[in-house]
Amino acid sequence: MGLRELKKEQTRRLLMETAWRLFADRGFDQVRVTEIAREAQVSEATVFKYFPAKEDLFYSGLDDFGGRLVTAVAERPAGEPALSACRRFLLDANGGLLAQIEDGDQEALDRLRTVNRVISASPTLQAREEQSFARCTAALAELLATEAGAPPGDPAAAAAAHALVGVHRTLVARVRRRITADDTPRTLRADVEETSARAFAVLERGLSDYAVKPA
Repeated sequence: MGLRELKKEQTRRLLMETAWRLFADRGFDQVRVTEIAREAQVSEATVFKYFPAKEDLFYSGLDDFGGRLVTAVAERPAGEPALSACRRFLLDANGGLLAQIEDGDQEALDRLRTVNRVISASPTLQAREEQSFARCTAALAELLATEAGAPPGDPAAAAAAHALVGVHRTLVARVRRRITADDTPRTLRADVEETSARAFAVLERGLSDYAVKPA
């Protein structure tokens, strides 16, 4: 990395860390971009140069996660179902964070709880999260349709993409509920593993025998 690129990365990190500190202290919707710029000692134009919207300061990692999920599916070995690649990626990604917490990283645990608190209090962030999930789903559907030789908008590819990303959303929601309930890291990790196993088992079997109404 050259000196210019290094300086850009340092500025980007400074803006994210400054914004995070303000969001954690006062809430996302209560902080203005002008305040972030003043705290970071840069111009407001500089903030928008690196982050086109205030939500990007908070959610750039979520967009990256969605892109990496699609990449993981695209780069899976020949002959492997998309479901297997998605399951491996999600468990690795969630397990990495939970393993860090379980190893005694109190800072990581506190940060995750703060993230959940800030999101829960912000309709703006909740709407932005929906957009990120939608973009990930659309990109995955496009990939699956291309691989199957189907036209854009293929309903089978769209349904599969929604189901796979739906597991990710389920895990995110599950972690947020359990973190808020002050579960121990070990209990949280076990719950995420069990939840993902049950969700992917349903997808593997299909829905023909799921939720059959009793006589």
